[in-house]
Formats: sequence, C-alpha cells, structure tokens
Amino acid sequence: MSARILLVEDDPSLGFVMKDNLVHHGYHVAWAENGELGLKRFEENQYDLCILDVMLPKKDGFSLATEIRVKNPQVPILFVTAKAMLEDKLLGFKAGGDDYIVKPFSMDELVARIEVFLRRSQSHAAAEPAEFFIGTIRFDCNNLQLKHANGEKTLTQKEADVLKLLCSNQHRVLKREEILNQVWGDDDYFMGRSLDVFISKLRKYLKEDPAVEIVNYHGVGFRIEVTEA
Repeated sequence: MSARILLVEDDPSLGFVMKDNLVHHGYHVAWAENGELGLKRFEENQYDLCILDVMLPKKDGFSLATEIRVKNPQVPILFVTAKAMLEDKLLGFKAGGDDYIVKPFSMDELVARIEVFLRRSQSHAAAEPAEFFIGTIRFDCNNLQLKHANGEKTLTQKEADVLKLLCSNQHRVLKREEILNQVWGDDDYFMGRSLDVFISKLRKYLKEDPAVEIVNYHGVGFRIEVTEA
C-alpha cells in the first residue's frame, strides 16, 4: 500500500506543488494549512510520515511536533523551514523532529528524503538482530523500545537508528562521521551538532542503568560502555 503523508504547510502555492508532486510519486497526502488543523488531521488518521513547516499560523511546527510525539513517538517527522540558523534546527530535533529540509529545495530532494525514512521504517522489522541487551536494559529494535525494571520508553525512528548503530559496534569507538553518514546521509557541521542532541537524549534514557554510559571520545566518536559489577 502507498504510504500516507501528513503535509502541514501554510503557503498555498508551495503546499499545492508539494502535494501534487507527492501524489504523482504515488503517496497519499493529507494537506493542512495551519498547525491546529494539522493536529486535527493527525488525530483523525494514521500516517507513515509527517512533513511540517516551522512557521505556521495558530500552532507553529515545533509545538505541533511536540504534540504529535506525545501521541506517536515513532512516526518520522521532517521539518520544512526557511530558517538556516543552527539554533532553529536544534530546536526542531529537541521537539521530536527526525530531519529537516531548507527552502528553497527541489522536489527530487524532498522525495529522496521521504524514501530514506520509509525504507528504514519498512526494513526495521527485518533487521538483525531484533534486540540488544545494554546492561540491564533491553533494546527492542523492531518496536523501537527500551525496556527496563521501571517501565519502558518508546524511541523515535532516528533515536533508534543511532542507538542501534552504537549497539552494533560496542567492540569499538564508532566515529562521528560514520554515524552521520549512515543515519543522516551527511556529515556536515549542522548534522554534527544534531547528533549531539540525539546522544544527549539517549544518555538520559539509558540512565535507568547507572552502569551504562555513552562515552564521548573527543574528536573521534562514541562508544557504549557497560561497567561490570
């Protein structure tokens, strides 16, 4: 079945062009012209991916992403923004976004980003191994969940991608550029700062086991280490 996409874009010309092109590529697209309507659309239907403009009337894209994350921690969120400031991009990741695309952009670039997300989501269930044990924490890759004695935490797709890469390479220090290229497809400065946001989130989640630590090897990369009792 074709993927369902929620598009929230207040510019009528751009919204029409984006929807028309995505439908042409075989996607089902629901288009909302403000943040409040976007949230209503999200609550009414199931979507495989959300594309959110940042500057929206009634409810901005960051606020909308935060509310979407409460209702669905897993659905990929792609921000569309005219802002090129690093701080705005980091705010987007902190709000639960997985990636961003800066205006002006080509439709080919947008479709390529979408296809990357959908391939990862669809192949996640077939990935090997299906789970990792990080100290006393169980990481269920297929369901994007961390399970521990005090409960469980559902990760976003991007958080799970980063953690899975770290878990798969516990025997060595995983270089920053490796993570960036494999998860984001780019290793530029902005993406590097974005990676730091995701590492901080994962560290907070893994605090359920004090023996687990994501160690930063300055200037090189990261490694998950578990202190033996």
